[in-house]
Amino acid sequence: MPVLIISCWVPPAPCLLTPRAHALRASSRSGVAAGRWPAAAAATTGTAAPAAETMMEWWPPVPQEQVDALRSLNGWVAENMLPLLTPVESAWQPYDYLPRSAEGAEAAFTEAVAELRAAAACLPDDVLVCLVGNMVTEEALPTYQSMGNRVDGVGDATGSSALPWARWIRGWTAEENRHGDLLNRYLYLTGRVDMRQVELTTHHLLRNGMEMLAPKSPYHSLIYGAFQERATFISHANTARLATQHGDRTLAKICGVIAADERRHEAGYTKVSAKLFGVDPDGMVRALADVMRGKVTMPGQLMSDGRGGGDTLFARFSAVAHRAGVYTASDYGDLVEHFVRRWRVAELAGGLSGEGRRAQEYVCGLAPKIRRMEELAQRRAARGEPGLARFSWIFDRTVVVG
Repeated sequence: MPVLIISCWVPPAPCLLTPRAHALRASSRSGVAAGRWPAAAAATTGTAAPAAETMMEWWPPVPQEQVDALRSLNGWVAENMLPLLTPVESAWQPYDYLPRSAEGAEAAFTEAVAELRAAAACLPDDVLVCLVGNMVTEEALPTYQSMGNRVDGVGDATGSSALPWARWIRGWTAEENRHGDLLNRYLYLTGRVDMRQVELTTHHLLRNGMEMLAPKSPYHSLIYGAFQERATFISHANTARLATQHGDRTLAKICGVIAADERRHEAGYTKVSAKLFGVDPDGMVRALADVMRGKVTMPGQLMSDGRGGGDTLFARFSAVAHRAGVYTASDYGDLVEHFVRRWRVAELAGGLSGEGRRAQEYVCGLAPKIRRMEELAQRRAARGEPGLARFSWIFDRTVVVG
C-alpha cells in the first residue's frame, strides 16, 4: 500500500498517548506542512489564511522530484511488490476459518458454533477489548484506501488503472478487507461482546476519518505504511499467543493468518522504502524523522463509541493493549530500532544536507530514548494504583489499565 495507512494500529507507549499537536514542518525537499496556513505562502501569494474550518484542507504541493522518484519505480514495483500479493484463487477467505453455514448442514453448523462459543468463553475481557479495537480499526479500510489514492505518484487515478502502483493499492485493499470480515464474524458468533456498540464504533470511525502527518507525501506514506504493517503483525501475533494460552484455537488460527498477511505487506513497504533511501537519502531520512516526531499517528485514533469521551477511547484501548502484552512500549522501541537498522540509517553519509544529518542523528538515538521513557513509566505505574476503564464493547464492564 503505497500509502500505507494501515488497517492496523500501532498503540504508542503510555507516555506517548497524547495526540500529536499539528505543527508546521515546512521543507523545500519534503513539502510538509501539517495543518497550518504557511505564513511564507501568504506573504508571497497575497492570499489570506483560510477560515478555521477549512485550514486543514490546504496542503503544499509535494516536490516534483518525489513524485518522479515514485513513478520511476513502477517497473520495480511490478517485479518486487506485486508478487507479494497472493493470487485470489489460492488466498484464504473468512469462510475457511469459521463454522460452515451451508444449506443442509444445520446440525454441523450449530455444533461448530457451540464449540467456538465454549472456547471463547475462556477469553478474559482485556483480550476481548484488544480484539475489538483491532477489528474496528481493520473495518475502517475504506478510509485507508481513499487516503492511499491521495498520495502523489502512487494513487489509482482511474479506479482501475493497470499501473503497478495502482494494482498494489487495490491488491493490498482486497487482502486487508478479509481481516475485518473475519474478526467481525468471529466476534459475532462468540456472543461475548455487544455487537451493536462495536458496529457503532466502526460507523463513527468511518465518519471521523483519520489524520495523517502529510497525506499527499509518498515518502511519509510509505514509511508510515511500513511501521503500521509491522506493528499490526506484532499485535495480531501476540493476540494469537494469548488465544492459545486461554485455549481458543480458532482465534489463534484467525489471528495467525491475519498476522501472516501483515508481514507480507510489511515486506512490500519496507523494500520500497529501502529502495528510496538509495535514490533520495536526504529526503527519506528527513521524512522518517518527521514521522517519528509525529509519534506515528494511529489510523484508529479518532474512534468513538458514541458514549461521550470519544477522544479517550483509543487511549484507553491502547492502555489495555499495553498491559495485556498485545502491543507495548517495548514493541514500539523495537520497531524503531528494526527500521533504523533495516534501512541502514546510521550508514547514510553522502548526499545529506545539514537538516538531513540532524534528522539522522535524531532517528538513530530514538530507540534508547523510548526505552528509557518506558522504564520511567513502569516505575511510576508500580508506585501507583492500577486504574479501571469501562468499555461499552463488553457490556460496560471494566478492565484494569495502567
